[in-house]
Amino acid sequence: MAKKRQTISLQGTKVSVIKSGEDDYISLTDIAKLGNKESEPRFLIQNWMKNTNTIRYLYHWEQLHNPKVNRVHLHTVLENATNNRLTMSPTKWIELIEAIGLVSKTGRNGGTYAHRDIAINFCYWLDPIFQIYLIKEYQRLKSEEAQRQGLKWDLRRELTKINYRLHQETVKRFLIPKDWGDKYKTSGIYANEADMFNIAVFGMTASEWRDQNPRAKGNIRDHASELELLVLSNLEAINSELIKDKVSAEERLMRLRVVAQYQLIILKDDVGLKRLKPPGEVE
Repeated sequence: MAKKRQTISLQGTKVSVIKSGEDDYISLTDIAKLGNKESEPRFLIQNWMKNTNTIRYLYHWEQLHNPKVNRVHLHTVLENATNNRLTMSPTKWIELIEAIGLVSKTGRNGGTYAHRDIAINFCYWLDPIFQIYLIKEYQRLKSEEAQRQGLKWDLRRELTKINYRLHQETVKRFLIPKDWGDKYKTSGIYANEADMFNIAVFGMTASEWRDQNPRAKGNIRDHASELELLVLSNLEAINSELIKDKVSAEERLMRLRVVAQYQLIILKDDVGLKRLKPPGEVE
C-alpha cells in the first residue's frame, strides 16, 4: 500500500490521512485521542471492535469491497461476535480475514488506519459530533486537493455513498425473496425503505415532498442539507442491522425517527457546526 501522509486537525488534535490508490485511510489512533484522553487509543479501538454492530459493519464492508476476503474466517468472527465470545484487535482482524478496510502501521506516525467510510463509523460510535468535525476537515482537505488538480470535489455526493451500498445489499439479501424476478416488485421494496428514511428525517415521503414542491428540480434528497444527508447515511447503517435482526418495518420506522431527531438536534446545535459548507462559502 503506497502511503502519502497528510493531516487534518480535529479540535486541536492532528489526525493523519494516508492514501491507497484512490482511497483515503484516516488514523483511528489519532481520532481515539479525542474520545478519551485518559485511555490508551488502542484500548478504545479494541472496545469499538468488541461491539457486535461494529463487527457486522466491518464484515459487510469487506464483503462489498474486498474480493479477496477470507470468507471462512469472516463468518466465524461474525458468529463469535454475535455470541459475545469475541476478543478482537485491528491486527488480528486484518490477519484473520485479509481485510483491506483497516491498516495497521508501525513506526513513526504508526497506529490503526481505516478507510474513510469506516473512520466515519468509528466517529459515530465515539460521539456523532466527531463525525461532523471529521467530515468538515476532510471536506476541506479534499477541496484543497481538488483545487490543486483543477477538479471539483462534491461533499454531498460522497455523503450519499457512505452506507448506500451496505444498505442496498442488506435489503436485497434479507427483504427480497430470491425467486422474485419482477423488477417492479423489488423496486417497490427499495422505495419503501428509502421513504422510511425520508419520513424519519424530513417528516414526509418522496411523493409527498413532490406534491408540495411541484416546480422544484430533483428530489427530496437533492434539497437536503449536508447534515441531513449525514444523518440519512447513519440511518442506513442502523436500519441494515435492524433488518438483519428481523425487526418489523413499523418498529424500525419508530426507532429510526427517534435516532434521526436526536442526531439532528445535537448536531444542529453544536457551536460553529450548524451547517457544513465548502471552504469560503458563507450562509
